[in-house]
Amino acid sequence: MNATLIAVALSLVSAAAYAAAAVAQSRLAGRTEPSTGILRLLGRGAWWSAVGLNAGGALLHVAALKYGPLTLVQPLGALTLVAAVPLGARAAGRRVSRTEWRGTVLTLLGLGALLLSSGGTAPHETLSLVEALGVGAATMAVVAGLSRPGTRPGLRHAAASGITSGVASALTQTLTVAVTDHTTGPLFSWRLLTVALLVSAFAMGGLLLSQTAYRGGLGAPLAVVTLANPVAAAAIGLALLGERLQGGAAGLIPALLGAAAAVRGVILLSRAQARPAAVTAEEAGTAAGGAPLSGAPPRVVIGGPRKRDRTPLATEPRALEPLAVRPSGS
Repeated sequence: MNATLIAVALSLVSAAAYAAAAVAQSRLAGRTEPSTGILRLLGRGAWWSAVGLNAGGALLHVAALKYGPLTLVQPLGALTLVAAVPLGARAAGRRVSRTEWRGTVLTLLGLGALLLSSGGTAPHETLSLVEALGVGAATMAVVAGLSRPGTRPGLRHAAASGITSGVASALTQTLTVAVTDHTTGPLFSWRLLTVALLVSAFAMGGLLLSQTAYRGGLGAPLAVVTLANPVAAAAIGLALLGERLQGGAAGLIPALLGAAAAVRGVILLSRAQARPAAVTAEEAGTAAGGAPLSGAPPRVVIGGPRKRDRTPLATEPRALEPLAVRPSGS
């Protein structure tokens, strides 16, 4: 079977596993207080279920990287978004909105354009020790900048998660090629040990960053992760691993158009997620017209009625008393 077809098939199954893991993480984040530490998460079965799904997706992803270049395998991770958005909506008991569908489609079309401009040959180049250390240092600096307090922490943490995951994939490809192709140097060396440690650190860091990103929802953070991941990996592949875009310099045109469409899709998903959803009709116990829903508990107002509500109702006893005519002069 053609190496490219094997890489695509493995990437499809990997994307399905990552989608299920993202939904599990999002549900866990919705049930977890923001102040919950890592040790508390480690004691929850839902966390380990997400870890297992992520591990399965990662193993399939590693296998795909053996048969396809970073510029081919990484954009296929966009299929995670296709599966995760409807799965997340179903888990929340709602339908996917039109804005979410539009954002998902635009993101996928953009990443599809990136995929068409990628190369299709099996990888042979690997990172040197100096290159691996340089990539690791640059990644940690970028993640530190994105993790600082500020606006939209969910999207910034999602970007940091996507970057660390993409870098981990690029480093993983070096390990995979080195283990299976003995012409790249000795199997056991300081270089491969360093790369393996960096892969472990960035993979776990990406998982924890995505967990914090999903506290604000699933769609927009997952779209940012899905976009940042292949961009980071492709940058390493093009700059350091000798990978090339199809069509040479002309291949930059569909790649840039695809990136613009993907960014627009992320913006749409972010807007859909930012809509007020804290108080829904079910939570308020009322229908759209204000009528109580059947079986819904009555709303309780704490602190007494407002001033405009102090007029006695017609059913209250003192409202039914006849008006007393006071004598003049009183």
